[in-house]
Amino acid sequence: MSWARSHLRAALSLAALSARGATSEVPVRRGLSARLAPQEPGMEYQDAVRMLNTLQTNASYLEQVKRQRSDPQKQLEAMELFLSRSGLQVEDLDRLNIIHVTGTKGKGSTCAFTERILRNYGLKTGFFSSPHLVQVRERIRINGQPISPELFTRHFWCLYHRLEETKDSSSVSMPAYFRFLTLMAFHIFLQEKVDLAVVEVGIGGAYDCTNIIRKPVVCGVSALGIDHTSLLGDTVEKIAWQKGGIFKRGVPAFTVLQPEGPLAVLRERAQQISCPLYLCPPLEALEEGGPPLALGLEGEHQRPNAALALQLAHCWLQRQERQDSGELKMCRPSTPRQLPLAPVFQPTAHMRRGLRDTEWPGRTQVLRRGPLTWYLDGAHTTSSVQACVRWFRQALQTPLSLCSGPEVRVLLFNSTGDRDSVALLKLLQPCQFDYAVFCPNLTEVSSSGNADQQNFTVTLDQVLLRCLKHQQHWSCLDEEANPDLWSPPNSQPGAPASLLLAPHPPHPSGSLIFSCIAHALQWISQGRDPIFQPPSPLRGLLGHPTASSGASVLREAAAVHVLVTGSLHLVGGVLKLLVPSMSQ
Repeated sequence: MSWARSHLRAALSLAALSARGATSEVPVRRGLSARLAPQEPGMEYQDAVRMLNTLQTNASYLEQVKRQRSDPQKQLEAMELFLSRSGLQVEDLDRLNIIHVTGTKGKGSTCAFTERILRNYGLKTGFFSSPHLVQVRERIRINGQPISPELFTRHFWCLYHRLEETKDSSSVSMPAYFRFLTLMAFHIFLQEKVDLAVVEVGIGGAYDCTNIIRKPVVCGVSALGIDHTSLLGDTVEKIAWQKGGIFKRGVPAFTVLQPEGPLAVLRERAQQISCPLYLCPPLEALEEGGPPLALGLEGEHQRPNAALALQLAHCWLQRQERQDSGELKMCRPSTPRQLPLAPVFQPTAHMRRGLRDTEWPGRTQVLRRGPLTWYLDGAHTTSSVQACVRWFRQALQTPLSLCSGPEVRVLLFNSTGDRDSVALLKLLQPCQFDYAVFCPNLTEVSSSGNADQQNFTVTLDQVLLRCLKHQQHWSCLDEEANPDLWSPPNSQPGAPASLLLAPHPPHPSGSLIFSCIAHALQWISQGRDPIFQPPSPLRGLLGHPTASSGASVLREAAAVHVLVTGSLHLVGGVLKLLVPSMSQ
């Protein structure tokens, strides 16, 4: 066992040293003083993102919030102070005609559906979401498109300098990463004169920094589940209390069907502040009397998200006294114990096209590349991984996925934070993967060339050790390996800094760990993806028997089906390499 541990330490040290050497020339690092900011705007986009990265990142922000949980109201007060220092008041946000959406799973998809529907009405839309997949500017969209690098850079330095100029000894000079981007989104939407802004809550709702919004036009709650338990609570009811914190007096709110407990909490929260809360009818009710609604996002679990989006768009149009918001059908009665049902209406042509044309990368996304089919879904909770598994298994049965020759199924997985990776991996077992591949959310071992991919909250050692735990969990679930018997990684001189650890499997299923996404994709694709063609040879990635034998299997397979899941950041790194246009 000590022999195995020593080899593991050596492998981790090799990978970490390589990464540190490659990133030693990064001009700005976390912790540097804000006075290093340029005195005049006009720096390049990557310079702005590097300076943004010196602010607290999401993981650090969560730790700070956990320490301040005794008085979370102060978080909103601090956000209002930052807003004031930036030159805006909370009343200014009323002009944005906001649709505010929270939930555990599906809130991003709901926002994407809603934004696309309303854009079809000729409205100028703003859309603020998180996290980003490839570039941070994806978080702030105008008319469905990420803001340009030039617009991001200009607004970043303008806001940064304004906050620098207004700091005093009694206040923190800069907000955390997510707070800064929220402020920036509000400024951009106001200056771009959008007709409406769709705003996705970051984490929770009640004390999320987006909740300084006083008067949204309408609010929505997507499906609830367990996530961010250290911050929001360890039961769905506690989490529902946090999510219901976005309700406002007199502002209509809509929710999809929830379990009895959390639904009761949402109902109570709404009643306490006189918020009219409605339960969305299923999508089937809106399809009655007309053709089925086609959705741009795959998977049955997207139907409740689409139903919620239709209600949010319909309500927004009515409250803004817009025409053509959908002809009402007969309303269905609700029982006294239930929430009142939202109106059943006939979706308009604009709504139908909006649902059909919605695009939301990294969520039930399929890329077909010759013999390779990539299935990408950023599911990271038990309920969302369950939905992902249903979608993946159904997708394998479609005519496009069937072939007459040998097929190989590969899982590419990672998870972060306080999520229960054992539970997530157990849910993925029924997919019967031939290979399970684990890697950190690093596109390359060195990310110094792209600030959007940098993460200063963890070291390479830490993320690789987490991958090792994932592999150990998978091996135990698969009943394949003795966790004490690890084979040494490839240590040939000049080999790339990738870590390959795998037990000797007694049957064809095997598992591997790579030090970055690029190396993982290089092994999985075996040069057969016509777009992803890494320049470096595969030689250094085949030092382990499982990697070598697996490479032959992958090269000879008639079809290779790859499911990428467990983390939106992992999916984003994969998309960066498979879809180069997303980096432009």
